[in-house]
Amino acid sequence: MNHAVLAYFADDTTRSYQLIQWLPVLELLDQQHPVAIVVRDDEVEELLRSRTHLPLLLAPTFRDLTELYAGHEAAVVLYCNNSMLNFQSLLDGRKLHVHINHGESDKQSMASNNAKAYDRVFVAGEAAVQRHEAGLLEFDTSRLVRIGRPQLDLSPPALLEPSERRTVLYAPTWEGDAEYNDYTSVDTVGIEIIQAVLAVPDVRAVYKPHPKVTTSPNPAVSGAHQAILAILADAARRDPEAGHRAITSGDILAVLPDCDAMITDVSSVGLDWLYLRTERPIFITDRHHDADRLRQEVPVSRCADVIDEVDVVDLAALVTSRLEHDEHHLARVAMRHYYFDDVQVGESTTRFITEVAELIALRDRLVGAGAPDRGELIIA
Repeated sequence: MNHAVLAYFADDTTRSYQLIQWLPVLELLDQQHPVAIVVRDDEVEELLRSRTHLPLLLAPTFRDLTELYAGHEAAVVLYCNNSMLNFQSLLDGRKLHVHINHGESDKQSMASNNAKAYDRVFVAGEAAVQRHEAGLLEFDTSRLVRIGRPQLDLSPPALLEPSERRTVLYAPTWEGDAEYNDYTSVDTVGIEIIQAVLAVPDVRAVYKPHPKVTTSPNPAVSGAHQAILAILADAARRDPEAGHRAITSGDILAVLPDCDAMITDVSSVGLDWLYLRTERPIFITDRHHDADRLRQEVPVSRCADVIDEVDVVDLAALVTSRLEHDEHHLARVAMRHYYFDDVQVGESTTRFITEVAELIALRDRLVGAGAPDRGELIIA
């Protein structure tokens, strides 16, 4: 097989959104350097068949994976998450391994010790570099490569119809897989937030939760999510002209362009907004009720209004005020540069493809004409 690049994904369908957001970018890369996708789950393979024309290589077992790699000419392997099964792939010592992640955010998981396992870690900009420097011991920051955020170069078909009303988006994250990584506001103030948005004059309220909110096993999260859906449905029945919407599937990037303000949690969505909608206000929730910690660990909060223990009346008035008099615009412009350097829309994809091409060439130079077969699996 002759694919210069493999995109490796070892998780099940519940995390497939992490890879799916990369598919259009990988398809662009494929035009210059052939790409195939390695998956470990047959349901993921089935799901991806309808999402991409890229070749899908299924390797359910470790033996399947080693045999696949042994006969494969790939030079670079890309990883969009830190699945424990990534380490089975990382055993191949004749390929270069690159972590590309699935978003840019200030969650603690974004600066993981797992980064030390990869030959390169692609990051958005200066904020990510500082996050790794502050969060990890004995980490070689020369492995970090700034590329921006290629997914933000895409223009997916809009999921919202145009409206003359002011559209306020509530886009919360999920509860994470551990307490330290739980930033969701759904189960704490989510109901109050959507009620406050509906109280803003001349508003269209839109709810777009993280995909894993919709399938959460946490009763508090799932219960609040259902309550929010019910509140929105009732508001839409009472005022059908308003266009209130709950969007529980699809690409968040297809929602952002038609919104005038966003309320979100500590997540990649807030930074996507900062990059794409710098001119529009953003509100960040603080689940942990620690303003000093938030300002230190989540720099975007310094150019946003922070929602702690929310009062519906006060939040409705604050959102109304910011829609009319945006006091944080200049601060957001400066903060965008901190997170994304000077990258403009369209440039991240070019950087990504260029950096991957350079790694393909580097790997081929390192292996050399007299080295072991390109697909040979080196296991200590």
